[in-house]
Amino acid sequence: MSASTLSSNTQETQIVITIQHGKSMLEFEEHLQSSLNEAGSLASAHQLEYMDTDGSPIKVGGVKMTTKRKKEPKVYETPWGAVKVARHVYQSSCGGEVFCPLDQNARIVVNSTPAFARMVSWKYAQMAAPQVHEDLRQNHGRASSRSTLRDLSDVVASIAQAKEERWTYDIPQLPAPVKTIAIGLDGANLLYYEGYRIAMCGTITLYDNEGERLYTLYCAAAPEYGKQTFIKRFSSEIQKIKTRYPDATYVGVADGAADNWSFLEPLTSVQVLDFYHVSEYVADAAEALYPGKKATGDRQAWLKQKLHDLKHEEGAAEALSRELEQASPGNNRTASLEKLVSARTYFKNHWHQMIYPDARERNLPIGSGVTEAACKTLVKQRMCRSGMRWKDQGASMLLTLRALVCSTGHWDEFWSKVDRYGFPIAHNLPAAH
Repeated sequence: MSASTLSSNTQETQIVITIQHGKSMLEFEEHLQSSLNEAGSLASAHQLEYMDTDGSPIKVGGVKMTTKRKKEPKVYETPWGAVKVARHVYQSSCGGEVFCPLDQNARIVVNSTPAFARMVSWKYAQMAAPQVHEDLRQNHGRASSRSTLRDLSDVVASIAQAKEERWTYDIPQLPAPVKTIAIGLDGANLLYYEGYRIAMCGTITLYDNEGERLYTLYCAAAPEYGKQTFIKRFSSEIQKIKTRYPDATYVGVADGAADNWSFLEPLTSVQVLDFYHVSEYVADAAEALYPGKKATGDRQAWLKQKLHDLKHEEGAAEALSRELEQASPGNNRTASLEKLVSARTYFKNHWHQMIYPDARERNLPIGSGVTEAACKTLVKQRMCRSGMRWKDQGASMLLTLRALVCSTGHWDEFWSKVDRYGFPIAHNLPAAH
């Protein structure tokens, strides 16, 4: 061994390490990593031993429990390697499930220390299990099975889900006061084993008085029929934000899907239809009214003028809606008529949400780009790689991790709360008699 314990007590541990210099810098650094891992494993084993009880009887949930005669060894995974520690395991006189105080005191996640669980779950939120496995080997000199990495990450996500209603995460220190808060939601296609399904993403974005984005909170949920899990989760986050910023102007920004607005309208005082989606319908109308190469100039001029008017002229949306109702396609092709009819319907249903001149004057957002980007960031970048197919549990757990990681400050605060409060690890304890 290249590391050995010099002395150890409840206050500190001194470890001496020997490092082979090697024939090259790379070889030396590999030896150094190995030696540091040995030292870290030794220190972790001592720390775990000191966090155990002395074997005295304890009470858990009002139930008296006593330790078994002989300590039971358990292998714990740490950032530096696996360590075996003999620890007290308790049980009531009635039998039933056993309880390990060390696991609770050290905030053990399955069989991993908090730092290793945090390391693995953060990496898994960014990379697939094979890449996490290789990253640990290449960059940490650390071996682990892929199934362990996935299972550990799922448990971390389940803790976050179990605590999401009770734990509130602080907003980082912002450079300016919050004036406007935009709420948006959209779906992203995700390949399941039975075919493509839609995962939901939501964003809560804070803006200053000048309309500059200050902070974005992300929320996501796996595909489900009825979207109830997402609605519950996202609504809870919105209410937490409203409690913190009761005087802000709340703006709903989304595309024209009816479900989006049935959710957003009760929660926001202002509703703005995403300008990019509107521009697509205006472009379709332009193609229907001015088809063919010969009309390219007129088509582009009409499109440019209408988009300008929508942004800057009061009443332009209603006027364009009336214009489209009375217009006829520039040719007799079915495609042109379909595009024109689609644009007519869209404007008829949504022109009242195209309040772009007023929104621009008040520095309110007019686009759902933040939400569109969230669909790519939370779902597409990690979960839509070649060969990936998902099931409900795997998708749900990973999206929980992704939302925590992407919401600035939430990941660190989540682990701070785990360290401070812990989480339930003893279940079905026998009732007191």
